[in-house]
Amino acid sequence: MFNQAAAMYIDPATTSLIIQIAAGVLITAGTFIGIFWSKIKRAFKKNKAETVPAINAAEFNALHDGEKDVITADDLLADDED
Repeated sequence: MFNQAAAMYIDPATTSLIIQIAAGVLITAGTFIGIFWSKIKRAFKKNKAETVPAINAAEFNALHDGEKDVITADDLLADDED
């Protein structure tokens, strides 16, 4: 009943699809490992963050010498005209 030999052929489109699937799996695995590796490193890393002391409004204004906190497009255009 099953005495015939099977002739198999893989065309270039199939080979291209297999390569694309393999590349996608490798990229996904690399991304997955990279994300969780950084989370694992962060979990074991000592807390080296320094706390920044709070300052009041007078100290803030003294640091900025009256400069505006937000730069608008009008400010940038005014600088170009000067």
